[in-house]
Amino acid sequence: MKKLRKAALVVCSNPQRKEDIKKIEEIKKLLESLGITVLPPQYLFAGSDTVRSASARERAGYVNAAFADDAVTDIFDISGGDIANEILPFLNYEVIAHSKAVFWGFSDLTVVLNAIYNKTGKQSMLYQIKLAFQEPSGKHLREVASYLTQEEQELVTFPYEMLQGDAMEGVVVGGNIRCFLKLAGTEYFPDLTGKILLLEAYGGGAGQMITYLSQLKQLGAFDRINGILLGTYTKMERAGEKPDMITLVKEIAGENIALAKTGYIGHGVDSKGIVIGKKIVL
Repeated sequence: MKKLRKAALVVCSNPQRKEDIKKIEEIKKLLESLGITVLPPQYLFAGSDTVRSASARERAGYVNAAFADDAVTDIFDISGGDIANEILPFLNYEVIAHSKAVFWGFSDLTVVLNAIYNKTGKQSMLYQIKLAFQEPSGKHLREVASYLTQEEQELVTFPYEMLQGDAMEGVVVGGNIRCFLKLAGTEYFPDLTGKILLLEAYGGGAGQMITYLSQLKQLGAFDRINGILLGTYTKMERAGEKPDMITLVKEIAGENIALAKTGYIGHGVDSKGIVIGKKIVL
């Protein structure tokens, strides 16, 4: 008998809009076409205070329940925004550590991915499944489907260019630079020693990036990591803003640190996934 496989759709950050119902239905249809049963979603849309879909404890509770279900293999967060770090104290890291389920999310969910890694050593996927439906050729939908059926690894295979140094090796941490820094000084911030630090952003200009990179430097990050992998900086790159992120990293992190750049991790519709907590070699 084929083993039942389930997935959960969750919102840990800002609530979904009512007009997102169609996208949510498309995600459910994709998963069901792969033989994956989708749990009845909870707390997707704005609650009584409009800022949250439910309380932090309630949102975390639904995530905990999904991790505790032995049939759940994947938990897809379909949100983004600002408030995901509110749930971190309410996640059951012991349950998460013993679960086979993989958490998926990006942007503000950077805080959840890195907290899970730091608290449990467990890997999570930096990718939002809604992105696959925005890529017009259908290529990424096929890549997501193949990844979920364990047929191919194209979803997490991306081109990159080494800009400083010849190579780097280490466990990947990080994600959205603004959101990652919300963890600084907390019990959820990962040990950066020997890590590859992934940094990307949707919004923000050079001024904000100087602030974030300076904070990382003052945290001693650049003295401990094995290298930096830059993803996309959507608004900066669209505007052709100068100084660009590569220039700022070389200036603030220094020219002795290994540095690579990819145009395929971030908020773009052609973005790929990367596993937080997994050792890679570039």
